[in-house]
Amino acid sequence: MKKKLTKLSNGKSSYKWQFCSLGGVARVNITSGEDIAHLGELDQKLWTVLSCPVKGLELEERTLDLIDSDRDGKIRVEEVVDASQWLCKVLKDPNKILLGKDSVEFSEINTEAEDGAKLLEDAKQVRSIIGGEGEVVSLPELMEFLAHYDEDRQEELKSLLEDMKLESYPYGENSDDAVAAVNAIRDKMADYYMRCRFLQFHDDCAAALDVSAEKVAEISGLNFATCNEEISKYPISRPIATCVMPVNEGVNPAWQAAFGKVKALVLDVDLPGKESVSEKEWNDIVAKIDAYVAAKADKVKELEESMAEKVKAEHEAMAPLEKLLRLSRDFYRLLRNYVMMTDFYDTTMDAVFQAGKLYIDSRCLNLCMKVTDMAKHAEMAGLSGMYLLYCNCVSKTKHATMDIVAVLTDGDVDNLRVGKNAIFYDCSGQDWDAVVTKIIDNPISIRQAFWSPYKKFGNWITEKLNKSAAEKESKSFESLTAKADSASTTLATQVDNGGTPVAVEKSKKPPFDIAKFAGIFAAIGMAVGYIAGAAMGLGKAFFNHPITIVLFILLIFLCVSGPSVFLAWSKLRKRNLGPVLNANGWAVNAKILVNTRFGATLTDLASYPKIVLDDPYAKKSMPRWLRTLITILVILLIIFGILYFKGYFNRFDNMKALHYDETSVVYRAMDKVFGSVKAELVDAVSDVSETVAESAAEGAATGAETAATPAEEAAPAQ
Repeated sequence: MKKKLTKLSNGKSSYKWQFCSLGGVARVNITSGEDIAHLGELDQKLWTVLSCPVKGLELEERTLDLIDSDRDGKIRVEEVVDASQWLCKVLKDPNKILLGKDSVEFSEINTEAEDGAKLLEDAKQVRSIIGGEGEVVSLPELMEFLAHYDEDRQEELKSLLEDMKLESYPYGENSDDAVAAVNAIRDKMADYYMRCRFLQFHDDCAAALDVSAEKVAEISGLNFATCNEEISKYPISRPIATCVMPVNEGVNPAWQAAFGKVKALVLDVDLPGKESVSEKEWNDIVAKIDAYVAAKADKVKELEESMAEKVKAEHEAMAPLEKLLRLSRDFYRLLRNYVMMTDFYDTTMDAVFQAGKLYIDSRCLNLCMKVTDMAKHAEMAGLSGMYLLYCNCVSKTKHATMDIVAVLTDGDVDNLRVGKNAIFYDCSGQDWDAVVTKIIDNPISIRQAFWSPYKKFGNWITEKLNKSAAEKESKSFESLTAKADSASTTLATQVDNGGTPVAVEKSKKPPFDIAKFAGIFAAIGMAVGYIAGAAMGLGKAFFNHPITIVLFILLIFLCVSGPSVFLAWSKLRKRNLGPVLNANGWAVNAKILVNTRFGATLTDLASYPKIVLDDPYAKKSMPRWLRTLITILVILLIIFGILYFKGYFNRFDNMKALHYDETSVVYRAMDKVFGSVKAELVDAVSDVSETVAESAAEGAATGAETAATPAEEAAPAQ
């Protein structure tokens, strides 16, 4: 019958609760036994979790079973409140719950409560049986007591079964041996009597029902002593129409030993002196044997059920003490993962839903959870905004498989793909072979989102180049094979004609299109001119207004990476573990946010020490100190140039002559240099364009003359 649960608060409570901020969300802070005692007054809307499953958590399932009073496989708020009230009732000081100890001293039990007095009696009983000093009992001692109790009850049951007495034994002390002997030939005897009755039905098939001479002839050349298996397939005796089984003769040699035991233990007792056994007599013997076996089985079952009830009663009697010790150890941890979720945000410990660590791609993913239904989980967990890796794990040591989902919160995703192998370590340290089976893609960090467009563009260019190269390679191969086929065909034709050369028609190449070439060259020239003009404009702008170039570069980065960074930022600030837990059967009542800073603690990246030894195969580069020095000099030179040309050195008298303005010698020299370069480029482009245009015109005129010549030659023919 379902237990009646405590009625929860309607939100109006006079108790003053303490609150804290975890993951950017305000939560109730349970820090004292008084808080636990008033847990029933806490408004249900303020609980982080409303329900969690009993199975699949890194908390002993037996503890959760003791809390799950209605046995529905879920730990609900009402059941947590009931457990808290029971604990506060049987303990004198509820603050002891916060210590998480697996032992309770006798003096800590509240004997004024009825349940407390019974708990103290049980604790003293366990202490007296196990022995030892002190007025304290622990969970390991209780488990040892129950284990010894179960072993003692099994030994007691074994002794009872050995001394078991029935009302009657059909064959005395040999009854069990008689049962075994009859069962050994039971099927063979049933086969014999069926053959006899069939012989009465159709006497012409006597030869077919007996052992044929042909079958015996097949093994006649062998050693019959080694053919016992084949001979045992023959009837136990030759079938006869009278439907009786001879006792002293005519028994199949392969069955003589087994039949001899039946004769000595059963037939000589029930049918002494008889030369044969009828089917009815044999069936009476079988019925007597079955009745004895059934009576014995009923007696064994009765003893086993009685012992099981005794063991169950003892366990139920010790269940309150076990519940006290287990809740004393685990209840506050459950509250930290149920009401507050502090264990998840504490980097020094794992939450009850964290199943282990996944090592993959030079990273350790600390947030891993077991998955029971992969399809259902992936559909809901995608709403979390997290990058999820689903893996199938196999343990050859445990001969078990397990599905997990791991959350990736730092690094890049360039080398992650479905089918990638990894290693998963569960909370006990057992390693599992893991294979990525599904990936849900979401932003990982701002840094990854910033470089993502450039990586995608680079991958796109590489893909296009590879595709173009593959197409050209294919065309080249086709051309070579076509020429080879043509050559082989020509050679074969010459051989067929006695070596006479055969003219091979060559494909005509299209005439050179000068106009098309001129247009292409002109377009290229214009592009070069525009690029040169843009480069000179940027150079002049840099010397006039260096900050403009910097802003221009920043604007390019903003246009390319801005949308990706904004989308990543909008998703990262909303990353929520709630949908992932909901997909595992939890009922999460509040957001469990995973921001960028906290997410970085959930994924450990590989960090390498400084390599002292030289790698003979490493890419040679200039020394680090030289690179640093050059970088500093370049930065100082740029700063000096900007300050110098902007006139920040006017305060020094000896540098007034170098003041930068539009009439200065330096400016005029620079303008002259860049202006001459630009003019030369423009003139060169103009000359090339004019030359190309003239060539195009000449080509067009030549083409017209060529086209007119065939027409003039064709006129007289007409």
